[in-house]
Order: sequence, then structure tokens, then C-alpha cells
Amino acid sequence: MTELAEKLRVDKWLWHARFYKTRSLASKACQAGHIVLNGQSVSKASATVSAGDHLQFFQGPHLRVVEVVALGERRGPAPEAQALYTDHSPPRVAKKEVASDIRTAPVGAREAGSGRPTKAERRALDRLRGDDEDA
Repeated sequence: MTELAEKLRVDKWLWHARFYKTRSLASKACQAGHIVLNGQSVSKASATVSAGDHLQFFQGPHLRVVEVVALGERRGPAPEAQALYTDHSPPRVAKKEVASDIRTAPVGAREAGSGRPTKAERRALDRLRGDDEDA
């Protein structure tokens, strides 16, 4: 490939730009409809991108909005990959502030008096009733 192509498959470009670790992962994301190219969902990995196109996709819990600047010939080092796009993503929110992320959601939070008592509440009730086994 001596001449730079004017178009490139979207899965191959996402792999070249290092958004996905393997080309097959990028292809699966395309087939699942997780990639939006110029406002339309991509259902095939064979969809083509060219310079000036806009892509939207989620990378983990974060929305990525990128503009294709160049196509590239290979999957090179990170500085070379970053030259392939311009990032227009909204600012990332700190993990502490994201309640929708299952990894940061509060565990076991409930209103007092609702549901079964916790172990500490049960022991306090036992002490109140005088049902302590230790006594």
C-alpha cells in the first residue's frame, strides 16, 4: 500500500487509533451498534471512514466523541495514533461523582427501619429485649 487510501474500514481505523486493543473487539463493537458515525449507528465493521468524519462511542463509562483527521497505514505507537483524531469528548467526571457506575454505587444503603435489620441492629434489639446469650 504505497498510496494513502481515501477511505478505511471503521474497525480498522478504531484499532489503528488505539481505541480498541484488537481489531476483532472493534469489529464486535461495530456489529453491536455501539459506534455512531456522522450521527448514524454503524451495524457493519466494513463501513468506511474518511478525514472529517465524526465518531461517537463509549469507552468504559465515558463517552468519546472524536473527529477523524487522518487514516494512517499501521497501528503505531500512541503519539502516532493520537495524531489520527481530534478529541471532542465531554470532560470526564471523577469516579466518586458517578453514581450510575456499578463499581462506585453505595452498597447496602437503605432507609432506617425498612427491610430486615442488620446484624448490629439485631444485636441492639436483643440487648433491648434482654435476650442476650452472654448474660
